[in-house]
Order: sequence, then C-alpha cells, then structure tokens
Amino acid sequence: MATDPDCLFCKIVAGDLPSTRVYEDDRTVAFMDINPGTRGHLLVVPRAHARDLLAIEAGDLAAVAHTGQRLAALQLERLGADGVNLLNSCGSAAWQTVFHFHLHVIPRYADDPLRLPYTPAPGDEAEIAAAAAELAA
Repeated sequence: MATDPDCLFCKIVAGDLPSTRVYEDDRTVAFMDINPGTRGHLLVVPRAHARDLLAIEAGDLAAVAHTGQRLAALQLERLGADGVNLLNSCGSAAWQTVFHFHLHVIPRYADDPLRLPYTPAPGDEAEIAAAAAELAA
C-alpha cells in the first residue's frame, strides 16, 4: 500500500498522529475534522496515499464514496442533520490544503451559518468528541 512519510493523513491512517476515528475498513478511514464547518463534519480518506482526485485509484475512490454515503446517512439519522455536503478539493486553487485525497462529509442544518467556501477555524474538542461518539455508536 502506498504511503508518504511526510503526509499528515498517512500518519493519521497509520496511527502515528491522533485522530477521532468514527469508522474504518480495509480501504478507508473516517475521522472528525478538527476545523469543522458544522457539528459532525468529518473526513473520509483512502488508506493508500493518493495526492488528489486525479491520482486516486478507481477502487479506492469508490470505497471512499461508499463510506461517505454511509456516514452521511448516519449524520442525518444520529445528528439530526437536514442535509449533507460532500466536498472534495483537488489542487490549491480549489482549496486543497492536505495533499492526500479526502472527502469532506459535512452535515448541514437548516439554521447553520456555513457558507462555502468557509475559513476553517479550530473547533471545540468536546463537541467534536461528542459528535464522533454519536456517529460511531
């Protein structure tokens, strides 16, 4: 499996950096975004390193999409979200900041103030952990 020793998300997948995981399988890992746009915002990444949408292997892309779909349904069911945004940024001009393919799964609430693009800011750690516990239950 391809990895990049300098990649933040490869380190998270390997368990070398902490994360709040909510799901994992043989091809994907899902964890909470530490700069959430809304309550329950999470990321789905392939275990194998791929720089971006143009570099990811088709099977890994399908696995990430499937995991994203599964977790989006849980956000609606368990967090009471009214909708979900799935977002991928490919390249710096498209707001990609971590160069390991990832899918943002962003629950949306009727009254949330999030407008895309948003400026990430640190989230409340307790709230991130509470949302993760609800999703992982």
